Formats: sequence, C-alpha cells, structure tokens
Amino acid sequence: MRYIGCHLSSSGGYLEMVKTAEKIGANTFAYFTRNPRGSKAKQEDSADAAAAMARLREMGFGRLVAHGAYTMNLCTADPEARAFACDVLCDDLRRMAALPGQSYNFHPGSHVGQGAQAGIGYIAVALKKALEPGYPVTVLLETMAGKGSEIGGTFEELKAILDAVGSDQVGVCLDTCHVWDAGYDIAHDLNGVLAEFDRVIGLDRLYALHLNDSKNPMGSHKDRHACIGQGYLGLNTFRAVVTHPALAGKPMILETPNALPGYEKEIALLRGLES
Repeated sequence: MRYIGCHLSSSGGYLEMVKTAEKIGANTFAYFTRNPRGSKAKQEDSADAAAAMARLREMGFGRLVAHGAYTMNLCTADPEARAFACDVLCDDLRRMAALPGQSYNFHPGSHVGQGAQAGIGYIAVALKKALEPGYPVTVLLETMAGKGSEIGGTFEELKAILDAVGSDQVGVCLDTCHVWDAGYDIAHDLNGVLAEFDRVIGLDRLYALHLNDSKNPMGSHKDRHACIGQGYLGLNTFRAVVTHPALAGKPMILETPNALPGYEKEIALLRGLES
C-alpha cells in the first residue's frame, strides 16, 4: 500500500482536512500544528479530533505527518528563545495526543555559530523533556539541505540526535529535495543513498518522506522545492521512490509549490508511476 498525500490547511479543523484529502485522492496528509511562521495555535476541539480519527480509520488512511513551526529553533544561541521553542514542542506533542498514533515532524534547527555538537545537545535536551509524558506520537527529525548552520544536513548529524535522545519514539522524515541539495544523489543512486541511510541510521527509523523536486543541482545546500518532474530530480527519481520496496507503507507527503488542484494532479501522477 502506498500512502500519498500533501500539505493541507488546518484552518477548517481535522475532519475538514480528512474530507479534503479524500476529494483529491490522498490517503495521508500533513498539516501545521500552529502558525508556521509564528507560534499561535488554534483552539483545541476534542469532538472534531475524535470525528477525524474515526474517519481516518474507516477510510484506511496511513499515518498523518504533522509539521512543527519553522520558527521553532531548539538550538538557538538565545536561552530564552530556546526555552520558548521547547515549550512549543511540548505543547505540540500534548495537542497531538488527540490524534493518537500519528507522526510529528520538525526541522532540527540552526546552531547559529555554536557548532553542531552544541546544537545537537540542545535539541536532545528539548526532545527528552517533550517526550517525558509519553504522548502517543512519533517524533520525526527532517533531513535538511545543510544551508548555513542548519543541523540535519547529514545522516550522521541526525544519528547523533537519535543517539543522544535514546528513544524509539523518535525517527526520521526524508525530504527528497533536501537530501539532494545536501549532496545525496537520489536521482542516480537511490539504492546507494538508502543503503547509506541504513548503515548510519537504520531504515527502521525512517517513518515518512516529503516528496519534492529541486530547483537546484545536487549539493547546492539551497532548499528550493519544485513540482514533481519539473526540477533536477526528474520524474524517474519519483518513480523509483514510490515503487521502492524498502519505502512501501511509509507516508509520502508532497510539499511542492502547489494549490489543491495541483496537488490532486501530482497525487494522480505519483499513483500512475506505481504500475
């Protein structure tokens, strides 16, 4: 079973997102837990969450992949901003308990000159605190393009965070644009990249994928998404991804520069590549 979806607006609530996903042919989706460029979160609605969970089960959806705010930097040099980011993370995981069994993905953060080792330590401390209550959610570190002082541009950095946290409740979301921009040649050697991921991290820790073409050559460290088949990765890369046996059953989320009609076409396109 291939679970393919896209990023949806959460403004109408959980059940509305499920219905929208159904309409465009998706059987998973992503959404922001709060304002992606700020910190404000919607008022919680337990009845809406329960209705959405019932519909997800009824329709056989795969795991959802919620996304933390871009502004949540767990390893910033500012102690107050770092503490605030940790509070946001803790609150997001608490909120996700209303949708048990789903995943929560976030960008590890930027160490802004402190060095990767220090940044990894801060991220691990925040994750340990957020995971302590045992909410029914799997937390995913996103693979990054490695621009500036971003952490997560190499598999080794993600492995270091996983080791420091020491919890089976934490895994990885692989972004196709990001890993390409970081220097991993998934266009010509997907098997080799997945073998490297397995060697460093373990494919059992890969829980989801973001499917994005890239506007930049491999190793550019720029992170600019393109629509499927319209960038440097090309359509054959995504044919290999959606049909790869090691990736079967993992939710695949589109984050391409699209509105709903474009996402609907891309979902149909990807499903056509499965045969």
